[in-house]
Amino acid sequence: MPVDGESTLPTPSSATGGPGPSGPVPPAPRSPQDPPPPAAPAGSRPPAQPAGAAEDAPEGPPARLWDRMREDPQYAPEHLALEAVRRLGPEARQWARKVRAERPGATPEALAELAVKRFVNRARLSGAVSGAAGLPGAVIDVGVLAWTQARMVLHIAAAYGVDPEHTDRATDLLVLQKVHKAAASARLALGVAAGRERAGALFGTGSQTPLGRVMLRLGVKLAQMAGVRAAKRVFAKMVPGAAIVLGTWANSSATKSLADRSRALYRDAAAGDPQARPD
Repeated sequence: MPVDGESTLPTPSSATGGPGPSGPVPPAPRSPQDPPPPAAPAGSRPPAQPAGAAEDAPEGPPARLWDRMREDPQYAPEHLALEAVRRLGPEARQWARKVRAERPGATPEALAELAVKRFVNRARLSGAVSGAAGLPGAVIDVGVLAWTQARMVLHIAAAYGVDPEHTDRATDLLVLQKVHKAAASARLALGVAAGRERAGALFGTGSQTPLGRVMLRLGVKLAQMAGVRAAKRVFAKMVPGAAIVLGTWANSSATKSLADRSRALYRDAAAGDPQARPD
C-alpha cells in the first residue's frame, strides 16, 4: 500500500523491467469452452469502422472487454488498462519503429508530438461515436475516449523508448489517468482485477445487479478514467446538442492534460535510464 510521501506518479521501468511484475502482459484468460465474443453494453455495440475509414477515426474497446467491464464495473479502469497493454502495446511499438525508420533524424520529442496530435484529434471525434442516445450511448462514448487515451499514452511511451508492452504500463495508465494516486495502490488494484478476470473466465460472474445500475456505475468509472467530470459527461448526452459541445471540449482538454503528464513521465524515464532507449 502507498506510504506517506510516495510520488503521485509511478517510477516507470525501462524496456527491461522494474518494480512489480516484469515482462509483457500475458494474454487474457479464456474459458475452456472459448465462447464467441459477447455483446457490447446494454445491447449496443460501438459501430464497426467501415472500409476506407479515416485513419483518425476513433476506435472503441473490443467486445470482450466491454463484457468484462460490464460484469465487473468496480474494476473497469483496471480491466481496460490491462487489455490496452495487451492489445495496444504491440501496436505502439510497431508504430514507433516504423516512424523512426521513416524519420531517422527525429527526436523522441518530435515522435511524441506526432502521437499527441494524432490522438487528441481522435479524442475530439469520440464525443458522439456510438450514435446511440441516453445512458448506453454515453457509456460507450466515455469508453471509447478512455481507450483512445490509453492508446495515446502507450504511443508516447514508445516514442521515448519505454517498453509499451511492459506490465508497468498498466500501472502508469491508472496513475496518469488519476484513477489511483500512487503506483502501489494501482498495482494492487490491477492484481485484484486480474484475479477477478481469471475467475470470471473459469466460473462466470452471474451478477444479479440491475443493468441500469451497472451501466451507471460503469459510466462513472470510465468517465473518471477519461478525465471527464462524470456527472456532466455521462448525463449530457441525454440533453439534445449538449453532448456534442461538451464532448468536443472536454475530450480535447482532458486528453491534452493527460498527454502533458505522460510526456513528462516518459521524458524523465528516458533521460534517467540508459536502457530506456529506442529499439
